[in-house]
Amino acid sequence: MTGVTTGEGSAETAFRDVLIESGLLIPTSVLGIYGRSGVFEGVVMGIEDLVTRETAPDRPEVVRYPPVLPRRDVETSGYLDSFPHMTGSVWTLSGGEREAIELGERASRHEDWSEYQEQSESMLVPAACYPAYPWVAAAGPLPTRGRLIDIECYCFRHEPSTDPARMQAFRQRENVRLGSSKEVSQWHSSWIRRGTSILASLGLAVEPTPASDPFFGRGGKVLAQSQKEQALKIELVYPLHSRERPTPIMSINYHLDLFGTAFGIFTADGASAHTACFGFGVERITLALLKEHGLDVESWPAAVRDRLWPSR
Repeated sequence: MTGVTTGEGSAETAFRDVLIESGLLIPTSVLGIYGRSGVFEGVVMGIEDLVTRETAPDRPEVVRYPPVLPRRDVETSGYLDSFPHMTGSVWTLSGGEREAIELGERASRHEDWSEYQEQSESMLVPAACYPAYPWVAAAGPLPTRGRLIDIECYCFRHEPSTDPARMQAFRQRENVRLGSSKEVSQWHSSWIRRGTSILASLGLAVEPTPASDPFFGRGGKVLAQSQKEQALKIELVYPLHSRERPTPIMSINYHLDLFGTAFGIFTADGASAHTACFGFGVERITLALLKEHGLDVESWPAAVRDRLWPSR
């Protein structure tokens, strides 16, 4: 099946325009914020069901969170030390009736009304695994074999772009492994193979690639280099726009004892817990499938459709 071919202009913008013209994505006035059509969501649901079936033998604990979490938890995680430029905070009205009226009047004229708001105790979730750590810590020491959690929520990162794969609001489907260094390291390594196999079954030829996060500040380059050298972050990349700069559609991350130390999560024998997670970017995988197999979902290869929708 021939995939999508984009026209003139940058490959990212051209692909976005094709998706919008076909009605699969619904644009807004802000870059990176889209509505999704029923067809697009149908593919997302198929990916979700496939991940559920593939991880069911592992018997993960299933939890779901809203797209907000306590500001204190984000502060404890250290995310603001490394990525303050990507975060989103929830602000609410400060003052009384007079301030509320003035805010409304300014907003109706599209003028600055920020002085009438104050920061709340909530922030937008930057990564789906973050709500798990304070919850697990509050439960006390981990069981002897650690814990495995299936978690998902909408995430936010302030990265406005014409690239449809770089949405500001997007979903991550993650499994989070917590336990001893040996248990977590082995689990992390196993998911490089498992994740590659799952995506290959959908006709997506991905390449495991050592990567680093875009750390902020003077120490960012050192942190990024260390992350790459230790192969702590492995991305499965697909050439969504070009082979020279492929797009990550799944990430497999080993945090060592970073979150165990930050949140006070301990193993059964009292050691600081190690953690790792895999994250399927469900919108990015959907985009990769549309690029690989075409915009007409009904004409996708039977093997791919059977993997996504086995009951059809």
